[in-house]
Amino acid sequence: MKKVFDHLILLFGVFLMIGPIVVAFITSTHEPTEIYSKGLMITWGDHFYDTYHKVLLESGGFTGKVTGLSELRNSFILGIGFAVGKIVLSMLAAYAIVYFRFRMGVIFFWMIFTTLLLPLEVRILPSYAVMTKLGLVDTYTGLIVPLLASATGTFYFRQFFRSVPEELLEAARIDGAGPLKFFIDILVPLSRNMIAAMFIVMFVYGWNQYLWPMLMTTDESFFTLVRGIKQILLVWVGSQIPDYNQAFALAILAMLPPVLIVVIFQSWFIKGLTESDK
Repeated sequence: MKKVFDHLILLFGVFLMIGPIVVAFITSTHEPTEIYSKGLMITWGDHFYDTYHKVLLESGGFTGKVTGLSELRNSFILGIGFAVGKIVLSMLAAYAIVYFRFRMGVIFFWMIFTTLLLPLEVRILPSYAVMTKLGLVDTYTGLIVPLLASATGTFYFRQFFRSVPEELLEAARIDGAGPLKFFIDILVPLSRNMIAAMFIVMFVYGWNQYLWPMLMTTDESFFTLVRGIKQILLVWVGSQIPDYNQAFALAILAMLPPVLIVVIFQSWFIKGLTESDK
């Protein structure tokens, strides 16, 4: 009886998590006027193909040149750029802190770590001012580079590097391996699980960015899926009703890549966050 009760609790939790997504998906198959008048739908509509075909392939937006695929591409560039850039910088920073015994190394680490206490909103205006002066507004460089520094990634890689046996470093020195060779040939392969775990976290972080891309992009060709959803809901001219079905469809499409990333790398993600014996 206890197992049945436990399973019912788990199924209820699954329903709470999946239910809103299913309702949003079903609602996206209806017309905007129907959604506006009746609200969220729980029955299948007749506009599934039309809605998703229009969202992905037909040009729209204020300029009439933006498609869902172009926004999907921009979201991928932002997500991949954030993930790869943050991992590389975090690994290099952690490597320097752990293996280069320089003065005030611990202080520098804690200075980096305390930036976790500062939300993005605190430093977003200075970052925007710098990017504007450098002429990097409406560029992928301006979207990605200012937010690459990651105290979280540096902390996790520092903890991982500290768990690597000192004997590996001594053996590498005896074999004539320099700092760069030791990092690339030994630490990077050993860190693959941690890299996979950080890749998932940073990819989702970059993929879901809204405030920073909103500030850094005025050209619709750089809009991401998250920004595209907001643009649809802003359209309300006279009696024109926003395309709620397209907004729901974009929301569903925006969830798919992070879900696939987590599903594909979930075993590495768990190992990267839980393994302690190297």
